Amino acid sequence: MAEEYFTTDDKKLARRIRRGGQPHYRRSFSDHVMSFITYVVYTFFAFVCLYPFYYIFINTISNNDLSQRGKVLFYPKEIHFTNYIQVFQIKGLFDAFKISLLRTVIGTVLTVVCAAFLGYMFTRESMWKRRFWYRFVVATMYFNAGIIPWYLTMVKLGLVNNFWGYIFPMVVSPFYIVLCKTFVESIPKELQEAAEIDGAGTLRIFWSIIRPVIKPILATIAIFSAVNQWNAFQDTLLLVTDQKLYSLQFLLYNYINQANSLKTAVNSSTSSANIAASLAHAANATSIRMTVTMFVVIPIILVYPFFQRYFTKGIMIGAVKG
Repeated sequence: MAEEYFTTDDKKLARRIRRGGQPHYRRSFSDHVMSFITYVVYTFFAFVCLYPFYYIFINTISNNDLSQRGKVLFYPKEIHFTNYIQVFQIKGLFDAFKISLLRTVIGTVLTVVCAAFLGYMFTRESMWKRRFWYRFVVATMYFNAGIIPWYLTMVKLGLVNNFWGYIFPMVVSPFYIVLCKTFVESIPKELQEAAEIDGAGTLRIFWSIIRPVIKPILATIAIFSAVNQWNAFQDTLLLVTDQKLYSLQFLLYNYINQANSLKTAVNSSTSSANIAASLAHAANATSIRMTVTMFVVIPIILVYPFFQRYFTKGIMIGAVKG
């Protein structure tokens, strides 16, 4: 008798579910219209984000003369890889890559460790003058003495023409500390209290209890810090005159400003065995800029997928309460 109260569609849905299939819901016309608009909008934004990288890449492997005249827009023309071969011969390029890699790895690790530990300590009521030190650190986000006092301080500390001049100024970041503190505050205090009852000290609690729980925010900070370290070039401009300490971004900065002179250097560096190829695909200012740009951008792009699964959870911390 109960089946009299069900429509034919309800009965079909029940049979489909009993057979192990997924329920199929009939979508209205407005649902299809909204889905279409959503796909169009997100496809457009994806195109806007990806096209600049695609445009640079296809111009690096296309005929340099056509690239110089802006004739390469959507697909490569007269494909060749001479630009990459010639750019790899630029003096000091791999030394700069090594400096950028080292400052990114070392700087990111130290920044993450300091942000995590200080963020944790600022949540402990037993810390001496906790509120004062926290406000003191946060105040540096809003007040800046300027470049000249900063430079004079770096000179006094002996960090001019010193690799550690890339690392120490960025180790303590107030923004990252605030992120970690907010994340730690969302952890139930019972975890720390149970560890304290078992006799664990501050460092033990941080390493064994807090650190595993805050991995999402640490991954988020690692992404931010790595991108900042990799893209930084102003500190090289102000602090470094030794070419052995030039970073990759600083070389790119110089090459963009001096691309015409670099064009002559690259073309003249080609060996005699490749003269014919060099004449056919002679490097110009545009091809040099774009090829070096690809060399600089690709490594940091490849890092993101490894942290992406932590990124969303870490950056959304505090967005939902309760």
